[in-house]
Amino acid sequence: MSRATLDPILDHLRGEPSRTWSIIITIYGDAIVPRGGSVWLGTLLAFFRAMGLSDGLVRTAMSRLASDGWLERIKVGRNSFYRLADKGRDTFRLASEQIYTLHSLPWPGRFDMVLLDGGADREATKAAMESAGFGTASPGLWLAPAGAALPELVNGALRFEGSGDLSTNRALAARSWPLDTIAEAYRRFQAAFEPLAAGLEGGVRLSDLDALVARILLIHEYRRVVLRDPVLPADILPEDWPGASARSLCAAIYRQVLPGSERWLDQNASNESGEPLPRSSEIESRFTT
Repeated sequence: MSRATLDPILDHLRGEPSRTWSIIITIYGDAIVPRGGSVWLGTLLAFFRAMGLSDGLVRTAMSRLASDGWLERIKVGRNSFYRLADKGRDTFRLASEQIYTLHSLPWPGRFDMVLLDGGADREATKAAMESAGFGTASPGLWLAPAGAALPELVNGALRFEGSGDLSTNRALAARSWPLDTIAEAYRRFQAAFEPLAAGLEGGVRLSDLDALVARILLIHEYRRVVLRDPVLPADILPEDWPGASARSLCAAIYRQVLPGSERWLDQNASNESGEPLPRSSEIESRFTT
Protein backbone atom coordinates (compact mmCIF):
# COMPACT_ATOMS: atom_id res chain seq x y z
CA MET A 1 0.00 0.00 0.00
CA SER A 2 1.22 3.50 -0.78
CA ARG A 3 -0.10 6.95 -0.12
CA ALA A 4 2.82 8.82 -1.69
CA THR A 5 0.53 9.91 -4.52
CA LEU A 6 -1.73 11.61 -1.95
CA ASP A 7 1.01 13.48 -0.11
CA PRO A 8 1.26 16.53 -2.43
CA ILE A 9 -2.51 17.04 -2.22
CA LEU A 10 -2.48 16.70 1.56
CA ASP A 11 0.48 19.08 1.84
CA HIS A 12 -1.52 21.70 -0.05
CA LEU A 13 -4.50 21.16 2.24
CA ARG A 14 -2.44 21.49 5.42
CA GLY A 15 -1.37 24.92 4.27
CA GLU A 16 -5.02 26.01 4.37
CA PRO A 17 -6.50 24.60 7.61
CA SER A 18 -9.39 27.04 7.50
CA ARG A 19 -10.98 24.82 4.85
CA THR A 20 -11.71 22.02 7.33
CA TRP A 21 -15.35 23.11 7.58
CA SER A 22 -15.71 22.96 3.79
CA ILE A 23 -14.31 19.43 3.64
CA ILE A 24 -16.81 18.40 6.32
CA ILE A 25 -19.63 19.61 4.07
CA THR A 26 -18.07 17.70 1.17
CA ILE A 27 -17.83 14.39 3.04
CA TYR A 28 -21.43 14.71 4.15
CA GLY A 29 -22.74 15.56 0.70
CA ASP A 30 -20.62 13.00 -1.15
CA ALA A 31 -20.56 10.05 1.26
CA ILE A 32 -22.82 10.41 4.31
CA VAL A 33 -26.10 11.85 3.02
CA PRO A 34 -26.56 9.04 0.44
CA ARG A 35 -26.25 6.57 3.36
CA GLY A 36 -28.91 8.22 5.49
CA GLY A 37 -27.25 11.42 6.59
CA SER A 38 -26.29 10.87 10.24
CA VAL A 39 -22.88 9.60 11.39
CA TRP A 40 -20.92 9.16 14.61
CA LEU A 41 -18.38 11.88 15.33
CA GLY A 42 -15.73 9.20 15.90
CA THR A 43 -16.04 8.12 12.26
CA LEU A 44 -15.29 11.65 11.11
CA LEU A 45 -12.38 12.02 13.52
CA ALA A 46 -10.80 8.82 12.16
CA PHE A 47 -11.19 10.12 8.62
CA PHE A 48 -9.61 13.48 9.39
CA ARG A 49 -6.73 11.88 11.32
CA ALA A 50 -5.83 10.13 8.07
CA MET A 51 -5.58 13.59 6.54
CA GLY A 52 -3.28 14.75 9.33
CA LEU A 53 -5.86 17.05 10.95
CA SER A 54 -6.23 17.07 14.72
CA ASP A 55 -9.33 16.05 16.63
CA GLY A 56 -9.47 19.49 18.22
CA LEU A 57 -9.51 21.26 14.87
CA VAL A 58 -12.28 19.00 13.60
CA ARG A 59 -14.38 19.31 16.77
CA THR A 60 -14.11 23.10 16.58
CA ALA A 61 -15.19 23.09 12.92
CA MET A 62 -18.12 20.76 13.68
CA SER A 63 -19.30 22.99 16.53
CA ARG A 64 -19.06 26.06 14.34
CA LEU A 65 -21.05 24.40 11.56
CA ALA A 66 -23.72 23.37 14.06
CA SER A 67 -23.88 26.91 15.47
CA ASP A 68 -24.23 28.33 11.96
CA GLY A 69 -27.11 25.99 11.10
CA TRP A 70 -25.27 23.68 8.70
CA LEU A 71 -25.21 20.62 10.98
CA GLU A 72 -27.52 19.17 13.63
CA ARG A 73 -26.06 17.42 16.67
CA ILE A 74 -27.64 14.36 18.28
CA LYS A 75 -26.39 13.07 21.65
CA VAL A 76 -26.75 9.38 22.52
CA GLY A 77 -25.18 8.76 25.89
CA ARG A 78 -21.63 10.05 25.68
CA ASN A 79 -21.52 9.80 21.89
CA SER A 80 -22.24 12.62 19.45
CA PHE A 81 -23.75 12.14 16.02
CA TYR A 82 -24.15 14.81 13.37
CA ARG A 83 -26.33 15.18 10.31
CA LEU A 84 -26.59 17.88 7.67
CA ALA A 85 -29.31 20.38 8.48
CA ASP A 86 -31.78 21.36 5.77
CA LYS A 87 -29.56 24.28 4.72
CA GLY A 88 -26.62 21.98 4.09
CA ARG A 89 -28.73 19.34 2.34
CA ASP A 90 -30.29 21.89 0.01
CA THR A 91 -26.91 23.39 -0.83
CA PHE A 92 -25.34 20.06 -1.79
CA ARG A 93 -28.48 18.78 -3.53
CA LEU A 94 -28.46 21.76 -5.86
CA ALA A 95 -24.76 21.25 -6.53
CA SER A 96 -24.91 17.49 -7.08
CA GLU A 97 -26.14 17.54 -10.67
CA GLN A 98 -23.40 19.89 -11.76
CA ILE A 99 -20.74 17.87 -9.92
CA TYR A 100 -21.73 14.33 -10.89
CA THR A 101 -23.78 14.58 -14.10
CA LEU A 102 -22.53 17.76 -15.72
CA HIS A 103 -23.23 18.15 -19.41
CA SER A 104 -23.60 21.23 -21.55
CA LEU A 105 -26.59 21.85 -23.79
CA PRO A 106 -26.28 22.27 -27.57
CA TRP A 107 -25.66 25.81 -28.75
CA PRO A 108 -29.05 27.28 -29.80
CA GLY A 109 -27.32 29.71 -32.15
CA ARG A 110 -28.15 32.90 -30.29
CA PHE A 111 -27.99 34.63 -26.93
CA ASP A 112 -30.84 35.86 -24.78
CA MET A 113 -29.93 39.36 -23.63
CA VAL A 114 -31.53 41.01 -20.62
CA LEU A 115 -31.28 44.69 -19.74
CA LEU A 116 -31.62 45.41 -16.01
CA ASP A 117 -31.20 48.53 -13.93
CA GLY A 118 -30.36 46.45 -10.84
CA GLY A 119 -33.16 47.88 -8.73
CA ALA A 120 -32.85 48.46 -5.02
CA ASP A 121 -31.02 45.23 -4.26
CA ARG A 122 -28.27 44.97 -6.84
CA GLU A 123 -26.36 42.25 -4.99
CA ALA A 124 -29.40 39.97 -4.75
CA THR A 125 -30.16 40.53 -8.44
CA LYS A 126 -26.56 39.80 -9.40
CA ALA A 127 -26.50 36.58 -7.36
CA ALA A 128 -29.82 35.43 -8.81
CA MET A 129 -28.79 36.12 -12.41
CA GLU A 130 -25.46 34.34 -11.99
CA SER A 131 -27.18 31.37 -10.35
CA ALA A 132 -29.57 31.20 -13.33
CA GLY A 133 -26.60 30.94 -15.71
CA PHE A 134 -26.38 34.53 -16.95
CA GLY A 135 -23.14 36.40 -17.48
CA THR A 136 -22.72 40.13 -17.69
CA ALA A 137 -21.31 41.71 -20.83
CA SER A 138 -21.44 45.25 -19.45
CA PRO A 139 -23.12 46.96 -16.48
CA GLY A 140 -26.82 46.15 -16.59
CA LEU A 141 -26.57 43.88 -19.66
CA TRP A 142 -26.85 40.15 -18.96
CA LEU A 143 -26.82 37.30 -21.42
CA ALA A 144 -27.10 33.52 -21.62
CA PRO A 145 -27.60 30.95 -24.37
CA ALA A 146 -31.19 31.32 -25.60
CA GLY A 147 -33.79 29.57 -23.47
CA ALA A 148 -32.40 30.36 -20.02
CA ALA A 149 -35.10 31.07 -17.44
CA LEU A 150 -35.06 34.40 -15.64
CA PRO A 151 -35.01 34.33 -11.82
CA GLU A 152 -38.35 35.03 -10.15
CA LEU A 153 -37.15 38.22 -8.48
CA VAL A 154 -36.30 39.82 -11.85
CA ASN A 155 -39.34 41.80 -12.97
CA GLY A 156 -39.85 44.28 -15.78
CA ALA A 157 -36.66 43.37 -17.62
CA LEU A 158 -36.17 44.17 -21.29
CA ARG A 159 -35.30 40.90 -23.05
CA PHE A 160 -34.10 40.45 -26.62
CA GLU A 161 -32.00 38.07 -28.73
CA GLY A 162 -28.71 38.50 -30.51
CA SER A 163 -25.92 36.55 -32.16
CA GLY A 164 -22.95 36.84 -34.46
CA ASP A 165 -20.40 34.67 -36.19
CA LEU A 166 -18.35 32.08 -34.29
CA SER A 167 -15.52 34.40 -33.31
CA THR A 168 -17.94 37.12 -32.18
CA ASN A 169 -19.95 34.68 -30.07
CA ARG A 170 -16.81 33.34 -28.42
CA ALA A 171 -15.52 36.83 -27.75
CA LEU A 172 -18.85 37.81 -26.19
CA ALA A 173 -18.81 34.71 -23.97
CA ALA A 174 -15.24 35.43 -22.87
CA ARG A 175 -16.26 38.99 -22.01
CA SER A 176 -19.35 37.94 -20.07
CA TRP A 177 -17.97 35.08 -17.95
CA PRO A 178 -14.54 34.74 -16.24
CA LEU A 179 -13.58 31.87 -18.55
CA ASP A 180 -9.82 32.46 -18.30
CA THR A 181 -9.96 32.26 -14.51
CA ILE A 182 -12.11 29.13 -14.57
CA ALA A 183 -9.90 27.47 -17.19
CA GLU A 184 -6.82 28.13 -15.06
CA ALA A 185 -8.58 26.61 -12.04
CA TYR A 186 -9.39 23.49 -14.07
CA ARG A 187 -5.75 23.21 -15.12
CA ARG A 188 -4.58 23.52 -11.51
CA PHE A 189 -7.01 20.76 -10.58
CA GLN A 190 -5.62 18.55 -13.33
CA ALA A 191 -2.02 19.24 -12.34
CA ALA A 192 -2.82 18.34 -8.72
CA PHE A 193 -4.62 15.07 -9.47
CA GLU A 194 -2.95 13.70 -12.60
CA PRO A 195 -0.13 12.11 -10.53
CA LEU A 196 -2.75 10.29 -8.44
CA ALA A 197 -4.52 9.07 -11.57
CA ALA A 198 -1.24 7.86 -13.06
CA GLY A 199 -0.34 6.07 -9.84
CA LEU A 200 -3.68 4.29 -9.64
CA GLU A 201 -3.50 3.30 -13.31
CA GLY A 202 0.03 2.03 -12.68
CA GLY A 203 -1.09 -0.30 -9.91
CA VAL A 204 -0.66 1.80 -6.76
CA ARG A 205 -2.88 0.34 -4.05
CA LEU A 206 -4.43 2.62 -1.46
CA SER A 207 -5.80 1.42 1.85
CA ASP A 208 -9.57 1.69 2.11
CA LEU A 209 -9.24 4.73 4.39
CA ASP A 210 -6.81 6.43 2.01
CA ALA A 211 -9.22 5.65 -0.84
CA LEU A 212 -11.88 7.62 1.04
CA VAL A 213 -9.42 10.46 1.67
CA ALA A 214 -8.60 10.56 -2.05
CA ARG A 215 -12.28 10.49 -2.98
CA ILE A 216 -13.28 13.35 -0.68
CA LEU A 217 -10.30 15.53 -1.60
CA LEU A 218 -11.04 14.89 -5.28
CA ILE A 219 -14.67 15.99 -5.00
CA HIS A 220 -13.78 18.86 -2.68
CA GLU A 221 -11.33 20.35 -5.16
CA TYR A 222 -13.41 19.56 -8.26
CA ARG A 223 -16.52 21.08 -6.66
CA ARG A 224 -14.68 24.34 -6.04
CA VAL A 225 -14.07 24.69 -9.78
CA VAL A 226 -17.10 23.15 -11.42
CA LEU A 227 -19.61 25.19 -9.44
CA ARG A 228 -18.06 28.33 -10.91
CA ASP A 229 -18.38 26.94 -14.45
CA PRO A 230 -21.34 28.41 -16.38
CA VAL A 231 -21.45 25.18 -18.44
CA LEU A 232 -21.70 26.93 -21.77
CA PRO A 233 -22.16 25.09 -25.06
CA ALA A 234 -18.87 23.93 -26.54
CA ASP A 235 -19.43 26.06 -29.65
CA ILE A 236 -18.86 29.31 -27.73
CA LEU A 237 -16.05 28.11 -25.46
CA PRO A 238 -12.35 28.56 -26.24
CA GLU A 239 -10.97 25.76 -28.39
CA ASP A 240 -8.61 24.64 -25.62
CA TRP A 241 -11.27 24.64 -22.89
CA PRO A 242 -10.15 22.13 -20.20
CA GLY A 243 -13.53 21.46 -18.58
CA ALA A 244 -14.23 18.15 -20.34
CA SER A 245 -10.77 16.71 -19.71
CA ALA A 246 -10.92 17.77 -16.04
CA ARG A 247 -14.28 16.02 -15.68
CA SER A 248 -12.89 12.87 -17.33
CA LEU A 249 -9.95 12.90 -14.92
CA CYS A 250 -12.25 13.34 -11.93
CA ALA A 251 -14.55 10.54 -13.10
CA ALA A 252 -11.65 8.13 -13.70
CA ILE A 253 -10.17 8.66 -10.23
CA TYR A 254 -13.59 8.50 -8.57
CA ARG A 255 -14.30 5.11 -10.13
CA GLN A 256 -10.89 3.83 -9.02
CA VAL A 257 -11.23 4.83 -5.37
CA LEU A 258 -14.97 4.23 -4.93
CA PRO A 259 -14.85 0.50 -4.02
CA GLY A 260 -12.25 0.89 -1.27
CA SER A 261 -13.82 4.03 0.13
CA GLU A 262 -17.23 2.35 0.33
CA ARG A 263 -15.71 -0.65 2.11
CA TRP A 264 -14.23 1.64 4.77
CA LEU A 265 -17.60 3.30 5.31
CA ASP A 266 -19.30 -0.12 5.51
CA GLN A 267 -16.96 -1.12 8.32
CA ASN A 268 -16.56 2.15 10.22
CA ALA A 269 -19.55 4.44 9.74
CA SER A 270 -22.50 4.03 12.11
CA ASN A 271 -25.60 6.02 12.99
CA GLU A 272 -27.15 6.86 16.35
CA SER A 273 -28.83 3.43 16.48
CA GLY A 274 -25.41 1.80 16.34
CA GLU A 275 -26.12 0.34 12.91
CA PRO A 276 -23.76 0.55 9.91
CA LEU A 277 -24.76 3.19 7.39
CA PRO A 278 -26.43 1.37 4.48
CA ARG A 279 -25.06 1.73 0.97
CA SER A 280 -26.98 3.68 -1.65
CA SER A 281 -27.32 2.76 -5.33
CA GLU A 282 -27.12 6.49 -6.09
CA ILE A 283 -23.35 6.36 -5.61
CA GLU A 284 -22.87 3.88 -8.46
CA SER A 285 -24.63 6.14 -10.96
CA ARG A 286 -22.29 9.10 -10.46
CA PHE A 287 -20.18 10.19 -13.43
CA THR A 288 -21.96 7.70 -15.70
CA THR A 289 -23.77 10.30 -17.83
